[in-house]
Amino acid sequence: MNEFQTVYQAIGEEKIKELTRYFYEGVESNETLRSIYPEELAPAEERLYLFLLQVFGGPTTYSEERGHPRLRMRHLQWAIDDKMRNHWLNNMLNALDRIDVDQNVKELMMSYFVKVANHMINRQ
Repeated sequence: MNEFQTVYQAIGEEKIKELTRYFYEGVESNETLRSIYPEELAPAEERLYLFLLQVFGGPTTYSEERGHPRLRMRHLQWAIDDKMRNHWLNNMLNALDRIDVDQNVKELMMSYFVKVANHMINRQ
């Protein structure tokens, strides 16, 4: 079992759905983030939800529907510099703070989000 399967087992689908909803509420209110998202956020929210379910040990619906995540490649069209990374990461961590999860689980999720946010930087 990978370490992220314990996240899914510990918090379940509903908490991941809640996290995703809070994240997109933050996107709505953050002008910098909002500028790189499509006008209609619901499809992007659903994709993130399915992706996070899979990453944290749940169903593999994301890959079944969309193929390998290839995160960096899928995001190359947007200029992601340190500033954009910080907006995204702060928004995700704020969303994570809004859900009630065990501190150990939260720290595991935080470390994943920091790693991914750093990996997505594609501009200086």
